Amino acid sequence: MRIWRFVIAAFSCCMLHGFDAETAKIIQTYRTTGLQNTAKLLDTYLQDKAFWLQILQERDTEYGYFERYKYLFISDKSLPNLMLYTISPNGKLELVKEVSALVGKGKGNKRLSGDLTTPIGVYDFTDKLTKLPPYYGPLAYTTDYPNNYDRSLKKTGYGIWIHGLPLDGNREELNTKGCIAIDNNVLSDFGKLVDYRQALLISYEQKIHKPSKDELAQILAQLYGWRAAWLANDLERYLGFYSREFARPNGMKYNAFASYKRQVFAKNEEKVINFSDISVVPYPNEEHRQMFRISFTQDYRAYKNGKSSYTSSSYKILYVIYENGDMRIVSEQ
Repeated sequence: MRIWRFVIAAFSCCMLHGFDAETAKIIQTYRTTGLQNTAKLLDTYLQDKAFWLQILQERDTEYGYFERYKYLFISDKSLPNLMLYTISPNGKLELVKEVSALVGKGKGNKRLSGDLTTPIGVYDFTDKLTKLPPYYGPLAYTTDYPNNYDRSLKKTGYGIWIHGLPLDGNREELNTKGCIAIDNNVLSDFGKLVDYRQALLISYEQKIHKPSKDELAQILAQLYGWRAAWLANDLERYLGFYSREFARPNGMKYNAFASYKRQVFAKNEEKVINFSDISVVPYPNEEHRQMFRISFTQDYRAYKNGKSSYTSSSYKILYVIYENGDMRIVSEQ
């Protein structure tokens, strides 16, 4: 049934543009060889930048491509400020409010616990806290700093929040210990609107790379190229999507990772891998490299001799560098 829904959705999309050559090719494949081969044909379109350019055409993409998220916080710590956008289902961004903020006094990226620096990067929120000590204002959104990329770089620290100002109005410090602090009334308004589970924070200093639609389309196509290599047990092509700088939070480097994957691929299992809720956003960094964070829900099933050998459903994040039109994974969750 999953394949059948996939075919109908693709066919409906094609019908909007009439029976062109590609539409006819899909229908003819279905007519002569059935659903399985039609699904394989549709998978090739997912690896085609032209397909993704069509998807991105009417979307606002200055901060990336969003399927999962409905709210986006953006902070330039050099000002410092905090902006909140809503993200519509069709990818339109609407600025709710921009407000001045307090941040840590440290410059550049956070590296160590206690360095009084606000991180640069992209972060999910893990909770919305109320009934806090009055110092933090009416509420706080907690982030997942250090994320997996931070931990792969051996960064430390904790408790990076978006919070308010002391409820008694008595705050002498002009900086935080690394958090982002804003006006209590504005924060209370945000608290009524924002579901932290559907929100993302991008924090940067002075400059952020705003991706082109061409870049995002290429990355999305290559994401599905990585998936295709995985499905086909094509180890060399699969590893070709990884940077030699690759490191996992547990310390595993590229060579150890490649050896581990060689053992897994040697099982020659059949796989079903589906991605949903995909988001691709620029990842600010001190080196000013073109980096992106790709997040998605991954449903994975493996079979050996027709029997299920492994099943999982997980939220996955890839941190990638993008150079000369190619993405290379430098860390993953």
